[in-house]
Amino acid sequence: MSPLDPCIARCPVNDRPASPSRQIDNQINAFAPNPVDILNSIGAVVYTWDVASDQITWGPNAEQVLGIIPKSIGSGAAFHELLSMDSPTSRFDSVMHGTESDTGAGVTFSIQYGLRIVPLSGERAPTIWVDDTGRWFADQSGRPGLVHGVIRNLSALGLAHPVGHGNRFDAQTSALSRTRLADQITRQIENARRRQSTFAFLLLAIDDLPALNQRYGFDVGDELLASLGQRLRGQMRITDTVVRYAGNRFAMVLECCDQAKLIAAAERIERIVAESPFNTTAGPLPCKIRMGGVVAPVDARNAQAVFQNAEEALTISKSRATERFVKYEPSLALNDQRRRTQFMVDTIVEALNDRRISIAMQPIIARATGEPALHEALLRLRLEGGEVLSPANIFPVAEKTELVQMLDRRVLELALARMSADPSLHVSVNMSGKTVHGVRWVDDVASLLRLHPGCAERLVIEFTETCAIEDIEATAHVISGIKALGVKVAMDDFGAGHKSFRNLRRLDIDMLKIDGAFIQNLTRSADDRFFVRTLIDLARHLSIPVVAEWVEDKDTADLLSEWQVDYFQGDYFGSAQELPADDVGTASQMSAA
Repeated sequence: MSPLDPCIARCPVNDRPASPSRQIDNQINAFAPNPVDILNSIGAVVYTWDVASDQITWGPNAEQVLGIIPKSIGSGAAFHELLSMDSPTSRFDSVMHGTESDTGAGVTFSIQYGLRIVPLSGERAPTIWVDDTGRWFADQSGRPGLVHGVIRNLSALGLAHPVGHGNRFDAQTSALSRTRLADQITRQIENARRRQSTFAFLLLAIDDLPALNQRYGFDVGDELLASLGQRLRGQMRITDTVVRYAGNRFAMVLECCDQAKLIAAAERIERIVAESPFNTTAGPLPCKIRMGGVVAPVDARNAQAVFQNAEEALTISKSRATERFVKYEPSLALNDQRRRTQFMVDTIVEALNDRRISIAMQPIIARATGEPALHEALLRLRLEGGEVLSPANIFPVAEKTELVQMLDRRVLELALARMSADPSLHVSVNMSGKTVHGVRWVDDVASLLRLHPGCAERLVIEFTETCAIEDIEATAHVISGIKALGVKVAMDDFGAGHKSFRNLRRLDIDMLKIDGAFIQNLTRSADDRFFVRTLIDLARHLSIPVVAEWVEDKDTADLLSEWQVDYFQGDYFGSAQELPADDVGTASQMSAA
C-alpha cells in the first residue's frame, strides 16, 4: 500500500465497484451538504487579508453572513470603517499591534468586535457582533503581511451580548479610555466642519516595551506606562485630551491644530519625554517614543479613518531610523507599499541568482501507523545576513510580479534532488495557480522528472482549492497531464473556497488537505467541529484521504483521530526542518537575471 492510500483504499470514480443500489448512492450525492451551506448555517465566512495591498478576499458567502456586498469591503480600510464605536478592539489593532512575533508558523488571534452594517435601504442599522479568529504571517520586516481568518456573525446566531464599556478612565494611566475616544473624535470632526477649522490626532508608542518587560518585568513596564501618561497629561492644554489607546500606545487629540502646529507639538512631546528618565521600582528608566499623526477632517473624514491613518503613520515611523514622527499624507501608505514591494522583488531576484533558496521538510503523519507517510517541501528564502523568510512573506509579492513560477520551479528542483538522494522519501510540493495554469508547466515537470528517474511515483503536487475553481476545465486538463506522468495530486486549503463537492469528482483528486484555519480552533469551537467533521465525512464518501493541517496540540489530534482523519500535519507532530540549499544543476536551470 502506498503512503497515500487511506485506511479504506480509494477506488477511482470510474472504476468503483457497482453499488448495490446506484439510485441510493445518487440520492446521497444529491443531498450531500454543500460547504457554503454549512458555513451559512453557522454564520461563518473565511477571508484573506493581504496587508501590503490592503486587499481582502472574502469567501463567496460574505453577503449572506455579513449582509453587505463583498466589493464594498474589499479593503482593510473599508472594513475598518464599519467598526462600531462600542468595540473594545479591532482586527487591525489585534494583528498590527500585538506583542507576539511570527517565527515562521504564523501568530493566532481571536477577538470579538461590533460592526455597523448600513442596509441598502439606508435605514439605521444596529450593531452586529462578530467573532474573528485567524492567523497572521509576518512580512520581510517582521510585521504582519498576510492574515487568514474566519468571521462568525454572533448576532445572527443569537450568541452576541454587548461588550462592557468599562470605566470612563483607564485605571492604570488615569487617561480617558479608548472606548469613549471615537465619540469624541466624531464630535471634533463635526465641530471642525462647522467652524471650518482643523484638529490633530497624535498616536504615540513606547519603543521596545516588550524588551523592557522581559528585562524588568511587566510591573515595571506598567509603572513606566502610568508615569508616561501622567507626564503627557501634565503638558497638554486644558482643551486637549490624552487617551490610553491600546497596549503601549497613547493618543492625543489636539484642538485647533493644523499641520505646522502638529509638527511643532510632536517635537515638543518628544523633547518632554526624553528630557528626564521615569522613576520606577527598578530605578530611573529612559523612554523613547515613536509618533504618527493626522490632521482632520483634511486627511480623515470620520473617526475610523482618523484611527487608521494615524496607525499607518505610526507604523511607518517605526520603520525609519531617523524619523520618530511621521505625519500622515494621502500618498504615504501607497509609497511605503511600493517601496516594500520593490524591496521584496529585489530580495527574491537576488536570492534566486545567489542560490539562497532552500526547502524545509515538514512530516505528514499517517494515523494508521503514527509514522511519516510523506513530507511537504516548504520554501525558505535566506537573506544575506542569514535571516530566513517564510513563504507567507514572499508569495504575495511573487505572485504579482511573475516571479512565483521561478520560485515554484526551484522548490521542485530541490525536492526532486532530495528524493533522488533518498529513494524512500515521499514529498509533496505546493504550486501556485499561475504556475499550474502555465502553458508549458506539465512539459516542464516531465523534463525535470526525466532528470530524476524513479521519483514520479513518490511525488505529490499540491494546489489550493481557490486555484482549482478558477477554471475547472483547465485544472482538470492539468491534473490529467500530471497524473499521466505517475505523479499524485492533492488539493490544499480545502474548505476555504466553499465550492460543491461535485468539483472533486471532475478533478480526480488523490488527497484533500483541510484548511488549517478551521483546525486551529477545533477544540474550542462547536461550529468548526461541525464543519470539519462534515468535510471529513463527505470526503470519505468519495473515498479521498484527508490531511488535517495546523494540528498543534494533543486534544486536537485526538479529536481528529476519533473522526478517522487519515493524515496529520502540524507542529504537534513535527515542525518544518530547513535543509541547506543544494547546488542542484539542471539542464534547464533558469536565471532571474
